[in-house]
Amino acid sequence: MLRAQNLDVRRAARCVLHGVDLHLRAGEIFGVLGPNGAGKSTLLGALSGELVATTGGVLLADRPLHDWPSRERAHRLAVLPQQSSLSFGFRVEEVVAMGRLPHAEGRAADSLIVEQALAAADACHLEGRSYLSLSGGERQRVHLARVLAQLWPGAEGRVLLLDEPTAALDPLHQHSTLQAVRGFAERGAAVLVILHDLNLAARYCDRLLLLHEGRAYLQGSVDAVLQAEPLHDVFGLDVLVQRHPERGHPLVVVR
Repeated sequence: MLRAQNLDVRRAARCVLHGVDLHLRAGEIFGVLGPNGAGKSTLLGALSGELVATTGGVLLADRPLHDWPSRERAHRLAVLPQQSSLSFGFRVEEVVAMGRLPHAEGRAADSLIVEQALAAADACHLEGRSYLSLSGGERQRVHLARVLAQLWPGAEGRVLLLDEPTAALDPLHQHSTLQAVRGFAERGAAVLVILHDLNLAARYCDRLLLLHEGRAYLQGSVDAVLQAEPLHDVFGLDVLVQRHPERGHPLVVVR
């Protein structure tokens, strides 16, 4: 699907990402964790082609990312950045329909996909409203629907990159957003999501990468990464790691 090999990214004279390797797999959610300044958004920028690697490279379906024509790449790869903004009063459904611009499936097919993507993002009730009238959290859900629409229905060969998609959301919509992302992965897409909430990562991710000062400190299963010692080393937090009483995944409690 999407693979990074020995990825270095420099900004000015500073190396902000160094020697990162990862492989996104069909049907799974790959979570990226780390403190502010660890290189998470830089990694997403390199994986999406927005930033050029100094050394190493990114492969999409075993083909260098920069070799893909932009339209073909947009059929396979969608990105939700940390902040998405529009300064025009488009209706919500028009914003979501922007995700269909790389495609040529016809208005009827696109309209149906827009409806399905809005439903997946729990945003159907926002239809007809001006984007400018929405709260920050509502705008975030509309943009989630937009990138879902771009890759709908999320079959194998599609890659979704999400930078802190839950940051502006209340607890209910944090979970509904990640449930929508989980459903997308279950249909065959590969998903990378940057998160700050360790317990959301524990619940929804299949594998994790812990970044520290631009390097991969630890990568592996949720159980392997969410351990007290590496979390202390990277975040400076003294934590207890227990098991969720119903679901069995790790539950991180700050002492």
